[in-house]
Amino acid sequence: MTDQRRNVYFFHKQDQETNEQARSLTQLAEEHGFTVVNQQSDANIIASIGGDGTFLQAVRKTNFRDDCLYVGITKKGKAHLYCDFHSDEREKMVDAMTFEQIEVRKYPLIEVTVDQASPFHCLNEVSIRSSIIKTFVMDVLIDDLHFETFRGDGMIISTPTGSTAYNKSVAGAVVDPLLPCMQVSELASLNNNTYRTLGSPFVLSSDRKLTLRVVQDGNEHPIIGLDNEALSTRNVKTIEIKLSNKKIKTVKLKDNSFWEKVKRTFL
Repeated sequence: MTDQRRNVYFFHKQDQETNEQARSLTQLAEEHGFTVVNQQSDANIIASIGGDGTFLQAVRKTNFRDDCLYVGITKKGKAHLYCDFHSDEREKMVDAMTFEQIEVRKYPLIEVTVDQASPFHCLNEVSIRSSIIKTFVMDVLIDDLHFETFRGDGMIISTPTGSTAYNKSVAGAVVDPLLPCMQVSELASLNNNTYRTLGSPFVLSSDRKLTLRVVQDGNEHPIIGLDNEALSTRNVKTIEIKLSNKKIKTVKLKDNSFWEKVKRTFL
């Protein structure tokens, strides 16, 4: 078996500009003793070239590997939360990759099981939304406790790093990724004498399991979003969500903590 400790796989869109950028980065990597591989299974460093969306795709398309290091590379001048490097920061990239005692940052994942099928993973969030112009109803259970009956447009369950994405746009809190938890935020809940929900986001610890039971009232085909992809579903009855034991690893750079990224992106 080949030594994978310095094997790099580049994940990127196939357009002229990005392909040229990938060729330049390939040359840089090979000049510093790295081997660029064509199969992600042969690599222990997976580098995405693009923005946060590309990084999410790289993690998903390579099956959320916990035995490799994910690195995000983007263009200069654009703020991203998952991408630690700009394309022109060549020496910074090389220094980070060749440092013998490299520090890593670990990001938690959400595990989603739909109707007891094989589980899916999410790095940002799972969202459950109505697929038609009509509210739908879900019973919300925390562990085995019936917590509330929700009626509205849907729900978002996010990781701490995903708390800055879709979750933040619906007034969810930004959560420190050092806290192993998941956040539940509502989408346009209906509150009246018949239906009553908490009406605010809430946070569940890593030991909790969230169960959503879709009430079959003619709107049992919700859209289930896994990060930036949609899951094809039919007659969904139960969605179980918990924090996964798996975590992905990225480069931990000096002076580039999660909160410095949040400040750079939003303030």
